[in-house]
Amino acid sequence: MNTYFKDLNKLPNNKIINDMRKYAKANKVPIINDEGLTFMLTLVDILKPKKFLEIGTAIGFCSICIATENPNLIIDTIEKDDLMYNESLRNIKAAKLEDRIRVHYADALDFALSNLEDNYDIIFIDAAKAQYSKFFEKYEVLLDDDGAIITDNLLFHGLVINHNSIENKNLKSLVSKIDYFNFWLKKNKKYYTYFLDTGDGIAISRRVKKKWNC
Repeated sequence: MNTYFKDLNKLPNNKIINDMRKYAKANKVPIINDEGLTFMLTLVDILKPKKFLEIGTAIGFCSICIATENPNLIIDTIEKDDLMYNESLRNIKAAKLEDRIRVHYADALDFALSNLEDNYDIIFIDAAKAQYSKFFEKYEVLLDDDGAIITDNLLFHGLVINHNSIENKNLKSLVSKIDYFNFWLKKNKKYYTYFLDTGDGIAISRRVKKKWNC
């Protein structure tokens, strides 16, 4: 996001959120960037969701920011890393949002769907990039008919566009899987997907509704 617009946008800003930003920077924890967060807050304002599911809690930054801006939102979020899980609990408690943000300690691919609600208005996927298609296919059954699935980091710091120049084999494999997911999503006929050069690359997927002939 250019500095001009960054200064104009009003993002959630309090001591807890600022402390989380500092923690993320000091400990190299990836959190949604300002441009991506602006997009998410705009989408929440437009769709006015009641239920939000996040795959990949990290330290709880995104969930806390969204819950702070929308007092009617209930959030379920899943995190498999023990350190991140406990850090997110501390942050959510400090923000006094324990009644609206429920953190589930689990691997999202193994987690039982029966532990969650159904008809989520927004499902946000921001976990292990190599597993995006598996996350999408597993959790899409919980999406409300008028809801949206948001996937983040689809450009992966611009490396998806320039993957041929990557020398590290593991990194190249990861980037190739993200590239595969992007085209898999494009070809998924059950959804209309819009790809945006926002933040680190974001996609919005909404169900294609059946048309009945009368």
